[in-house]
Amino acid sequence: MEGKDSVVLPIGNKSQEPKATTYLIKKCMKTKIFNFVDKSTWPKGEWDFEPDKIQWQDEETGLPCLAVRHRYLGHWCGYVGVTEEHPYFGKHYYEPNVDVHGGLTFGDFCSLDEKEHGICHIVEEGENDRVYWFGFDAAHAGDISPAIRDMFHGTYKNLSYIQQECRNLAKQLKEKQ
Repeated sequence: MEGKDSVVLPIGNKSQEPKATTYLIKKCMKTKIFNFVDKSTWPKGEWDFEPDKIQWQDEETGLPCLAVRHRYLGHWCGYVGVTEEHPYFGKHYYEPNVDVHGGLTFGDFCSLDEKEHGICHIVEEGENDRVYWFGFDAAHAGDISPAIRDMFHGTYKNLSYIQQECRNLAKQLKEKQ
């Protein structure tokens, strides 16, 4: 179905349960969605209908983005990658002066042994796999992690919120290039 903003086409063999579902979204931008967290012991909530990881390319900046759920507590973490041409490539996450939820809390290269579950993206032919990720998390005062929701007061920062924060971070990092 073609919409105003995007065209979504599932790819792959429907007869098998895929580890990742690949979609072509607007201008053939590839997005991959992963489900791997057992949420059966968590209280019911909107997280039951969300994936556990998604990778996409920010449309405005062209920078790669990740949203990765913490596999035990359930809160989201967001990441934006920069390549070797970027002045903050390989720098400590304290260095970029950016405004993102809770501040930057991560800066590192891909966790190669955790491509499907961790902080890494799965590249397609021709894509740059040498990326340095800057990240933030939604496990601060006022945030709720699904696994321990009843222990704290606050709000759950859902996938949509994390994706918006990634877009904001990508824009700020692109401006510093």
